[in-house]
Amino acid sequence: MYAAVALCAVFGLLDVYHLLATPYYLTVFGSGQLHAQVWLLLHSFHYEWSNSLIIFGIHLVLLGYLVYRFGYIPWVFGIALFIAGLGLMIAGLGPCVLPNANLDFIFITALGEVLFILWLWIRGWKVREPTVIS
Repeated sequence: MYAAVALCAVFGLLDVYHLLATPYYLTVFGSGQLHAQVWLLLHSFHYEWSNSLIIFGIHLVLLGYLVYRFGYIPWVFGIALFIAGLGLMIAGLGPCVLPNANLDFIFITALGEVLFILWLWIRGWKVREPTVIS
């Protein structure tokens, strides 16, 4: 679902490119209206991308909970993923809730995702399946 929302947002950027690359639109709309439409589309991309960050943050929080709870993967990665998900949700809510706040520091929480990916690359393929006792 995150990918679908993000992909729709990126396709919106193609509309911006199309408006700016086609000289016909400049003659039809004029400079002021064309710039207003480009501004509107760029800001709508910003809000759509923020919504996709919220959805992905929810995904990471749930994944972090599962990693922490079931112990198949070390629990510290569950906590790191949970914190990364909270950070992405805060960053996604920022433009709506606190539009003038500088939340750029929140993306440091993405370190949890990076650590989890590195663990999966290095050690994850060696993890054995749990045995089922019948």
